[in-house]
Amino acid sequence: MHVSSAIKQALKLQNSILAKYLMRNVLMLTAGVFIVTGLVIFGNQLVLVIKESLEEGIPIADLLPLVSFKMIRDVPLILSLSLFLAIILAVSKSYKDSEAIVMNSLGIGDKHLMVFIQPVVMIILIFILFLTTVAVPWSKQQRSMIMDRSENASEFSFIKEGEFQDFKGGELVFYASKVKEVEGESTQNMEEVFIYTLANGQPIITLATQAQKYTDAETKSVYLRLKDGARYHGFPSTANKKILNFDQYDLQIIDGEKRHNVNTTIKTESKPTLELIFSSKAGEIAEWQWRLSQPVSVFILSIFAIMLGKTSPRGGKNLGVLAGVLVFILYNNALLMAKSSLERGEISPLVGLWWVHLLVLLIIFVFYAYRHGKLSQLISKPF
Repeated sequence: MHVSSAIKQALKLQNSILAKYLMRNVLMLTAGVFIVTGLVIFGNQLVLVIKESLEEGIPIADLLPLVSFKMIRDVPLILSLSLFLAIILAVSKSYKDSEAIVMNSLGIGDKHLMVFIQPVVMIILIFILFLTTVAVPWSKQQRSMIMDRSENASEFSFIKEGEFQDFKGGELVFYASKVKEVEGESTQNMEEVFIYTLANGQPIITLATQAQKYTDAETKSVYLRLKDGARYHGFPSTANKKILNFDQYDLQIIDGEKRHNVNTTIKTESKPTLELIFSSKAGEIAEWQWRLSQPVSVFILSIFAIMLGKTSPRGGKNLGVLAGVLVFILYNNALLMAKSSLERGEISPLVGLWWVHLLVLLIIFVFYAYRHGKLSQLISKPF
């Protein structure tokens, strides 16, 4: 295929008008696609964060930082997709306008175009590498800190005096006629307490003259310590009701174990990349391979985009773009599946996510050979 000679020739033409024209088109289209796609995705993120804040009681002052951190998380994926589609559109436009046909007659083909766009690809690749290895983990760490602060703030002040409140997604309804904060401690003292819960479809009503909210130091679970009360299994008016009188009874409100599992996942995603690289844990190995895979995929997709953008003047206008979106979705989903398999220990870290990149490179090679009519030669060539 004379790849080496074509690359040498393309490098000599790197500062030519043709190369600069192609790079300028790719940059402009990347910016345009990024703005349009970003507005849609970031707008959706804003709505989701506002909805989450209303449900979980996140302070309004934390809304903008949370949206910003989620935007940073999504920028690598959006930028990678934008560059991929921009290359397809730029190459497709050159074929529609017969510019690429003239270049082909001058001996400038796909390999030359792949080299021409590399300065733009390398700049975006380095930027995405910085985002995935530094900025995104930092943003996830900051978001985790805000969510923990909001959760802790609501955890020690959510019980209000003289109001019916529901917890655990409405499974528990709580009322206290009086609530007193204990200075210097993360507790609350309450009087005349009413609690309504469901257990296996049966209502349970708990009444207590006093209650105290506290957090277990070991499990981090939040409890209500009820004193001098009674529990009614079934409504008091029903014949099959059961009554349990108690002097003291602890009722769990927040499960600390579930919160610990969530925080463990968040900590892995927010750890520094260098720390993850030297780890032997499957989850942390999968995380750093995922961070490096995103910029690697940018380079591979830039090569694929050149061939997907190659169309005839009479070909479908959006066929290359539709194929590009499908390729991007399949590529990204394959990486996510490989990441999940690596986290579960189903594949070796040496195989990890790299097999996905090698598979895509093989598909590109076969597609290139097919496009240039050399696939039959490769198949018939003796080993």
